[in-house]
Amino acid sequence: MSAESARRSVTLLRSEPGSFRATATSGATIDIGGTAGAGTPPRFTPVELLLAALGACTAIDVDVLTSRRAEPEHFEVVVEADKIRDEHGNRLTNLSVAFHVGFPDGGAGDAARALLPDAVRRSHDRLCTVGRTLEVGAPVTATVDG
Repeated sequence: MSAESARRSVTLLRSEPGSFRATATSGATIDIGGTAGAGTPPRFTPVELLLAALGACTAIDVDVLTSRRAEPEHFEVVVEADKIRDEHGNRLTNLSVAFHVGFPDGGAGDAARALLPDAVRRSHDRLCTVGRTLEVGAPVTATVDG
C-alpha cells in the first residue's frame, strides 16, 4: 500500500458558532459541536467522538472475528476516560474499553465466547488503528493558510 493510498482525510466546515459538519472522503457526514442551543439537536463533542472512535474501532475488529463463529445475542461496548488539566494541558487519561457481549448457547456460541478474549487482545495490541495511535502517540501539526 502506498503512502498516498493510506492517507485518511476529514474536512470540517463551520455550520454555526461552535459547531461544525465533518465530511469524510466517502461522503459520510456528522455534526459536531459543544453544548447545543435551544431547539438544536444534541451533537457529539470532539471528546465524545474520540471515545466513540476508539470503541467503534475495536468493536468492529472483535465483531468481525467473533461473529464468524456465532451471531452475538447482545454486543455493547462502553468507553470511558477521565478528562484532566495538568502541565500538558487538557487531555484524557484512564481510558478504558469494556466489552459486554453474549452469544447463544451451543457449540457455535461456545466457540465465539472462547475466542472473545483473544479477539479483544488482538484488536488492542495490533488491529485497532485508533487505539494503537492513542497508545503509541503521534505528532500533530497545526498550520494556518494565508
